[in-house]
Amino acid sequence: MFQSSSAAARALTLVRKTLLRLLAGQLAVAVIMSLVDSYRRRGKKPKPFPVTPPSTVEVGDGTVTTYTYGKDLYADMLAAIEGAQRQILFETYIWKGDETGERFKAALAAAADRGVEVYCIYDGFANLVVSPVFKHFPDNLKVLRYPVYAAGWRFFDLARYGRDHRKILVVDETVGFVGGYNIGSAYETEWRDTHMRITGPAVWDLKRAFADFWNLNRRRRLRASERPLLLETASTWEPRIRVQRNVPRLWMFPIRSMYIEAINRASRNVWLTTAYFTPDQDFVDAMRHAAQRGVDVRLLLPLKSNHIVADWISRGYFTQLLDAGVRVFRYKDAMVHAKTATVDGTWVTVGTANIDRLSLTGNYEINVEVIDESLAKQLEAVFSTDETNCLELTSLEWEARDLHRKFTEYFLAPLRPLL
Repeated sequence: MFQSSSAAARALTLVRKTLLRLLAGQLAVAVIMSLVDSYRRRGKKPKPFPVTPPSTVEVGDGTVTTYTYGKDLYADMLAAIEGAQRQILFETYIWKGDETGERFKAALAAAADRGVEVYCIYDGFANLVVSPVFKHFPDNLKVLRYPVYAAGWRFFDLARYGRDHRKILVVDETVGFVGGYNIGSAYETEWRDTHMRITGPAVWDLKRAFADFWNLNRRRRLRASERPLLLETASTWEPRIRVQRNVPRLWMFPIRSMYIEAINRASRNVWLTTAYFTPDQDFVDAMRHAAQRGVDVRLLLPLKSNHIVADWISRGYFTQLLDAGVRVFRYKDAMVHAKTATVDGTWVTVGTANIDRLSLTGNYEINVEVIDESLAKQLEAVFSTDETNCLELTSLEWEARDLHRKFTEYFLAPLRPLL
């Protein structure tokens, strides 16, 4: 009996060591791939890509403007900041300390100097490589740096490990911006992304989203910059627009449910663009089942993103999708960072959440959900323009890939929960 228990314990120890070594090997391969890819990218000049000019449609009692080129977006964001009279709420995941980042910093500081109340939030981890000098702000700016490590002594509280991946700008109560664009010179001209400018009652929902994050994560001190951010009046509902927010601290993750529900209801088409595609199986099944019942399901993602490991892991889903009839388009020569979808020419979402575990069940994210045919038509036109810069992946091409590629996809698949 004793020998049997001892043998079982040794076997269990061997299994644990084997699994740990396998995981270590997978992580090592991922790191090596990232380093090699980073080396290969050095000195490469970006190539031009097709864009659509900003376009505005009326939605309810307000308007929605869509941007697909950073320079256009930044010009309107800076104009809104410069025209602010009372309050600016600015939140970003990445805030580069380059020329573009300095322009935004200077505009926010100038607004504060003329008496505008300015609140800023940025993610500490995403900006570790940004110069500490850039991250010194004037005293009249109220700045919340979301900490690199937010769990404190609650090491095992998974709800405190999400990053602040949101990008929001709200000026007074008149205009709000939300979407995939971070702040930096590369994003201004080299990345293909999508952002929205919103006016009307829905601006209040963006303002509330910012205020809730500020109040949830501010330090408990008495400095004026860290007192609660209070909303001055009640929000007016805009029935065609809903702001969906992932809040890890409260275990709220509605964006994943929003996507799956929309895909399950689709009867004509689902056109989805994402920078990184590592969903759970339920999400994949929703796309597969839609295609199998005759829905035109299309997935557009980068041919080569800025995270090579995410690219390899996402390829592990292609066989299922292609076999079900999903069309896969891969965007070439530039990084497509947009997070958008349209369903049946009526339903639209634009936001910050990628189709991966970190975005759907991990990070602070925000997506705008809009029910409007005019906006859906506009986003479908954007998708069609993007398709002109894509290579469509066929089932025959995919099945003919090299054996070492198939092995690499299989070997890296266990890392999916980490992405």
